[in-house]
Amino acid sequence: MTLTASAPRLFSGVVPPVVTPLAKNGEIDHASLERFVDSLVSAGVDGLFALGSTGETAYFTDDDRVAILRTILSAADGRVPIIAGAIELTASRIAQTAGRLARAGADAVVTTAPLYALNSPAETADHFRRIASAIDVPLWAYDVPVRVHSKLSTDLLVGLGSEGVIAGVKDSSGDDVGFRRLIAANDAAGHPLQVLTGHEVVVDAMGLAGADGVVPGLANVDAAGYVRLWAAVRSSDWATARAEQERLNRVFEIVFQTSGLSPDAAGVGAFKAAMAALGLIDSATMAFPVAAIEGEAIERIRAVLASTGLLAVTAV
Repeated sequence: MTLTASAPRLFSGVVPPVVTPLAKNGEIDHASLERFVDSLVSAGVDGLFALGSTGETAYFTDDDRVAILRTILSAADGRVPIIAGAIELTASRIAQTAGRLARAGADAVVTTAPLYALNSPAETADHFRRIASAIDVPLWAYDVPVRVHSKLSTDLLVGLGSEGVIAGVKDSSGDDVGFRRLIAANDAAGHPLQVLTGHEVVVDAMGLAGADGVVPGLANVDAAGYVRLWAAVRSSDWATARAEQERLNRVFEIVFQTSGLSPDAAGVGAFKAAMAALGLIDSATMAFPVAAIEGEAIERIRAVLASTGLLAVTAV
């Protein structure tokens, strides 16, 4: 697919990466997922990111991924656009997965640089070109070095955007200097890309810098907070934006209430534990073999939720 200047620019504002709820037996909990997606849309989010790292997509089969996406689509009911992650090892396998997700109804697809293979920047650019040519929805680049072990350069991303190969970037690099440079280069090139930050603790600063939006994992816990934050960014009310960001950063302390667990268990696991405590999903079960948070760590997470006003003190 080659995009044109008139192609729709679907994703900006608050686009949460949707957690995939699992039942205690490890099966996908579609009932919780449907209920939760409706709560996100009702909170005022601008879009949804299905099947990302926060959605534990690596642990699911393609059939599972399509089923998850269909539940999200059904619950959203056309109220917001949905971008779906097609995360696989090579361009050919990504194209197959992306095609299934597009046919299921995704409005756009996002993918990473190649996994496992060690490619040059030129080869990585061709990787994105091959995938874009194989699908009929916009393609986004997912910059997530912690998973892929390589950083997508500013020149590569803006170049692919200017070619019409990619429509946007979901930046989960944690490299805020690099992200600011990407915003500046994108603006200098005429803004061919929509640029979203995945760094949920600096949304106010990145909004001031010119980001088009945010993909915050913590929005699974407090979507309304990020909606308020981005509304303040849109109106250039930076004092309100900073105050809301500081409150959300106190909520983010939930991810630091564990020790000895894997990064997935500590991060996504903390989100799920908080969501279960708030009644947003029925279980905090993680995809096998990732351990769920248990015991005293749950009580510490509940205490953070109580201290930030999300959970009634009487419920702790």
